[in-house]
Amino acid sequence: MAYGPPTMPEVQRAYTGSARSDEVVLRINNLSKQYKQRMAVNNLSLEIHKGDIFGFLGPNGAGKTTTIRMVLGLITPTAGSIEILGKGLAHHRAQVLPRVGSLIETPALYLYMSGRDNLRAVGSVLGGVSNKRIDEILALVGLTDRQKDRVRTYSLGMKQRLGIAISLLQDPDLVILDEPANGLDPAGIVEMRDLMHRLSSEGKSVLISSHLLTEVQQICTRVAIIARGSLVRETTIENLVRGEGEFNVQLENAQGALQLVQREAWGKGAHISPEGTLVTLAPEGLGRNLNLFLVQAGFVPETLAPATKDLEKIFLELTNSGTGEIQ
Repeated sequence: MAYGPPTMPEVQRAYTGSARSDEVVLRINNLSKQYKQRMAVNNLSLEIHKGDIFGFLGPNGAGKTTTIRMVLGLITPTAGSIEILGKGLAHHRAQVLPRVGSLIETPALYLYMSGRDNLRAVGSVLGGVSNKRIDEILALVGLTDRQKDRVRTYSLGMKQRLGIAISLLQDPDLVILDEPANGLDPAGIVEMRDLMHRLSSEGKSVLISSHLLTEVQQICTRVAIIARGSLVRETTIENLVRGEGEFNVQLENAQGALQLVQREAWGKGAHISPEGTLVTLAPEGLGRNLNLFLVQAGFVPETLAPATKDLEKIFLELTNSGTGEIQ
């Protein structure tokens, strides 16, 4: 099976969230975790739906890893509850945790064994996994052609994909990945991005904790940002980076166009960006009206597109660069 960058339909699914449904796969209700006098997670509530690629963001010490460990049943909450597929984790642990696959930090792999034999070994511990299921997973993560090679010959990206393959052995509904692109080169990051799209297209929900904001912006459909244990924003990526109705206009004489636009009531706040493009509102808020206005005045745009905010700047503004010790 060929493995490479996502096709345009896959990318569009990731942006529009068309694979998303009303079914809630993970619901976190007023979740808190306190260590002595330190509140690591404070009254956190989230919902992740089927088909979501959900970015979970926050500075070091914000409470991301603590939250993930509570969802995986590794830490007991101080207060609040966790529901997976509509069932409470506290009372249905044995039923719901097998529906969750996870990759936390670097996967533990048998380097002297082949990729396929690694899956067989873990599968035997889980009570047995069919060859058909192993074939399906190898195809999904793009390792069919390398399944018989020893893992020591794999690139870091391939090892990460094999780690995710292990998390998929029981065909989980929710996949939790903590820094899945950590340490990957650009090619490995593209591979990981493609895999996230594939999982979403299969109807799986993916929760990604990551510091790579550019990748989060390209991969995720929704995002939650936490700081000092508390939720500060949850929304779609589209809403988060949406501008304030401004447009970026690239044209030959940006300064001349700026002077023209600033004479209009709607263009008083226009300015030139550091990249040399004209940034302005539009007549009646419509890009086509702005384009017509400029063309009629002799300023023909090379490009004209809605302005978007930089995710990194939004992240820093919302979190106030807050850091702490507990992760």
